[in-house]
Amino acid sequence: MGHPPDSPSALAPAGTTAIPGLIPDLIAGTPWPRWALIAGALAAGVLVVSCLLCAACCCRRRHRKKPRDKEAVGLVSARGTTTTHLVQPDVDSLESSPGGAQQWGRLQLSLEYDFGSQEIRVGLRQAADLRPGGTVDPYARVSVSTQSGHRHETKVHRGTLCPVFDETCCFHIPQAELPGTTLQVQLFNFKRFSGHEPLGELRLPLGTVDLQHVLEHWYPLGPPAATEPEQVGELCFSLRYVPSSGRLTVVVLEARGLRPGLAEPYVKVQLMLNQRKWKKRKTATRKGTAAPYFNEAFTFLVPFSQVQNVDLVLAVWDRGLPLRAEPVGKVHLGARASGQPLQHWADMLAHARRPIAQWHPLQPAREVDRVLALQPRLRLHLPLPHS
Repeated sequence: MGHPPDSPSALAPAGTTAIPGLIPDLIAGTPWPRWALIAGALAAGVLVVSCLLCAACCCRRRHRKKPRDKEAVGLVSARGTTTTHLVQPDVDSLESSPGGAQQWGRLQLSLEYDFGSQEIRVGLRQAADLRPGGTVDPYARVSVSTQSGHRHETKVHRGTLCPVFDETCCFHIPQAELPGTTLQVQLFNFKRFSGHEPLGELRLPLGTVDLQHVLEHWYPLGPPAATEPEQVGELCFSLRYVPSSGRLTVVVLEARGLRPGLAEPYVKVQLMLNQRKWKKRKTATRKGTAAPYFNEAFTFLVPFSQVQNVDLVLAVWDRGLPLRAEPVGKVHLGARASGQPLQHWADMLAHARRPIAQWHPLQPAREVDRVLALQPRLRLHLPLPHS
């Protein structure tokens, strides 16, 4: 008798080739519907393919990891070489590094020469980056090498490293002397009761500048000169003004750094109105000293309506030389003054009824007289407010 088709004896032994019709027979013998079997087979196939792809990716990552490690080692050595080359700074680093050209700052300057009047007009525009690490109270001093007694000082600008001056000064220089003349601009940090600190300096030989046209450039500032030009001394005094009574009080305190050899120095205080000599006072003499101490007060009656029209001049004289035609030095204050004296005058008006003391370097007498351009003396009587 024959066996039924689904009997176990119909299966092929292990290791032999499958008999045709076996898979359809298995599908037909399962209790699940055909669509469920097909969906399961598809899901299994997708799962197998996903596993294979993941395995392939892992293998690729493992194979790439070693070259990356080797490449990283190479980059370390390369970076070390690059760092060695960067130890030497570039141009920008040199300019901003200590000892470089930029540590003293820059100055914007305009130059114009009038060939008709033979005057050079120097325009101080502004300065920048004067000194890192804190603010200063800068001002500028302008002079030329051919005129030792003539110089111009700007106003003091409080608490800034980038002051905007916008001031102009003129120097009479014959055209034949231009090639041998040097323009000097010095910047200082203003200090009321001590020596002013040099911030930088510009020395510009005019023979190297084309003055046929108006020039305006930024110039790098260099270190200040090791030695300051010889000065004739300094004078300390205080100013106090009371607008209601019109009282201007000048207290001459002391002098220092005067030229040795003065026999009997004293101070003369003069008040001018509308370029005419008006009132004067003088201190007692101090014998045989280059640092005399006076501490003497003088009061002038100046109406508030005329306070901007007066000039105050303090001059140091030496009584031991009766034939001397000029004083040792002068200080000019008032609305027509410049630099530190103008700042002192403005501080006095801004702080009415309060004494303002300050040291001032003495200027050559001829230079102060040239600025004043005094007229013949005239007796003036001004109405004063009642106290």
